[in-house]
Amino acid sequence: MEIVNSHSTDIDAIFHLYDEGTKFQASRFIRVWQGFDREMVEKEIAENRQWKLVVDGRIVCVFATTFNDPLIWGEKDEEPSLYIHRIATHPDYHGRGFVKHIVEWAKAYGRQHQRQYLRLDTGSGNERLNNYYVSCGFTYMGVRAIPDPEGLPAHYRNGGFSIFEIKL
Repeated sequence: MEIVNSHSTDIDAIFHLYDEGTKFQASRFIRVWQGFDREMVEKEIAENRQWKLVVDGRIVCVFATTFNDPLIWGEKDEEPSLYIHRIATHPDYHGRGFVKHIVEWAKAYGRQHQRQYLRLDTGSGNERLNNYYVSCGFTYMGVRAIPDPEGLPAHYRNGGFSIFEIKL
């Protein structure tokens, strides 16, 4: 398994994994992704912030990173952090602990870029997912309301978000 930057040629595979992730969410949870803007993902690819996990030449998981996330983290965004977003795994590869691999990779990547925290968020009310993120090393920081979700994907308009961090 390797984690490498996604390329523009991967965009259809990325959106396929987002669609599969949304189906998985809908089968287990109340809150699901509401779709993503293709231009946003193209920009992330161009800025080397869209990543893929590749196993035997196959894209099996994707995620995005950013160094700033003020709309979600507010004043805490002033602390140098690496944020992880939109982890989506191919259904044939569920249960293989890819988030734990992403976390280990992200810790090293964050330290390399002088970050103090590794952070992520997810829709509140999903205790199973919250517990999984804690088992991956994150500290649960509570639920945060997003007062003005303008500029964020549509699913941020549906209530609060559980936020998590790891001090690097």
